[in-house]
Amino acid sequence: MSCRVLKVSTAGYYNWRTRPPSQRAIRHAWLTDVTSAAHADSRGTYGSRRIHAELVKGQGLVVGYHRVTMLMARAGLSGVPNRRTRFKAPGPATAVDLVDRLFARTAPDQLWVTT
Repeated sequence: MSCRVLKVSTAGYYNWRTRPPSQRAIRHAWLTDVTSAAHADSRGTYGSRRIHAELVKGQGLVVGYHRVTMLMARAGLSGVPNRRTRFKAPGPATAVDLVDRLFARTAPDQLWVTT
């Protein structure tokens, strides 16, 4: 019934079910394990950028940044966000309100307002 609904042949479904995992799936599973180990070594603080740097420069693996990001997202791994805050200098003082927020006038040219 589901083969008919999904418009897939029955033979194709059973062929897919018995097919061994692809080389990409095997590499993804292995990289997920390596990424999880590197994430655990950092006590869960490293994000995808640092994990990628650790894999490429520290362990000498050939892997792309986006692949590491994707695998970490699939595994539910994330780093600790940067919590630094910068304090802004106070802005210039605003002009005094000379019209007391009364913008309605009875004749033209009684009040000019700019932004």
